[in-house]
Amino acid sequence: MTTPDPDGLLAEQLLRLTRRVHRIQKRHLEQRELGITPAQSRLLRTLAHWGSPPRMADVAERLEVVPRAVTTLVDALEASGKVRRVPDPANRRVIRIELTDDGRGALRELRAARRSAAEEILAPLTGDQRDALGGLLDTLIDGTPAGTC
Repeated sequence: MTTPDPDGLLAEQLLRLTRRVHRIQKRHLEQRELGITPAQSRLLRTLAHWGSPPRMADVAERLEVVPRAVTTLVDALEASGKVRRVPDPANRRVIRIELTDDGRGALRELRAARRSAAEEILAPLTGDQRDALGGLLDTLIDGTPAGTC
């Protein structure tokens, strides 16, 4: 008889939840007919958190992907008018990426889609349960054991 593996069960539950979150977010994105993939959405959100237009290499590093993957995402977003490539004022060989007005509008729609997806996912939880889950997730994301600082 095998012994239950509680950590393995938790890991499986987290993976299942992650897949469910992605499915629900994808459905909410598709309902808004933005024509933006989850990877493109992530790139737009990343650009929005930068003060000035970042270099493509910096975006690749932040997203933890190879630069070629960023180039592919930027190509598609540039073709749809959501981002544009701009030369670095200090070094014309360096290309930076900036959001366009259409990109900022798409971000507003993306945020609304994510909010409605989160509402659907979290609907079964009470406010206290949501607070507890948030604290637990922060601990897991930070990798710091609870109660240590």
